[in-house]
Amino acid sequence: MLLAFQVLGLTLGVIGWCLENSCTSSHSWRVRSHSGAVTTNNWQFEGLWMTCAATSLGSMQCQRYKTVLGLPGYIQACRALMIIALLLGLASIIVSVLGLKCTKIGSTSEQAKGKIALTGGSLFILSGLSTLTAVSWYAARVVQEFHDPFFAGVRFELGAGLYMGWGAACLAILGGVMLCCSCKRGPSVPTTGGYSYNYSKTSGGQKIYRAENVSESGSSKAYV
Repeated sequence: MLLAFQVLGLTLGVIGWCLENSCTSSHSWRVRSHSGAVTTNNWQFEGLWMTCAATSLGSMQCQRYKTVLGLPGYIQACRALMIIALLLGLASIIVSVLGLKCTKIGSTSEQAKGKIALTGGSLFILSGLSTLTAVSWYAARVVQEFHDPFFAGVRFELGAGLYMGWGAACLAILGGVMLCCSCKRGPSVPTTGGYSYNYSKTSGGQKIYRAENVSESGSSKAYV
């Protein structure tokens, strides 16, 4: 049961990481609004890395941003957050695979593999939170500029890339939580070679040890 839980969490995390990759390279984080336009023959949409324009005839032209330092601060921050999310997601996939119960790594104990899976799940959660912060910050700025009556620039609306980012963040966080919950430590079983001892104190403070009964398989011996 725990293995299936781990595999499901890893699968959700991998899907979330793939969506994060698509979201980072998407060119439609925001789309030009046509609320006050008479005709809608032209479309303009922008992403983190370039801006694109399309016409009703099917032609589309994309151009990278000419400057990096001249971009608004929130766009540069969103770029950094998405790159961090991708790196954390890649590391979490590798660590989570090594922490699966079906993965054999030398003589690694179950407790050690549980800690590895917990680390992978935590990295997935951090990756999802980083993506969620980036897309939510970007969306807040788009909404703020759209409703600002004193904004003189081009008004944009939320694009498909933002919705993709929200979905990726939810899947990554859900997969990380499932991986973290799958490494519950079970009760430790004492391994004393078939013998266990208990003791009791007498009135004089002396300790009396008594050996408990052992199983027949551990105590039976054949004599010739």
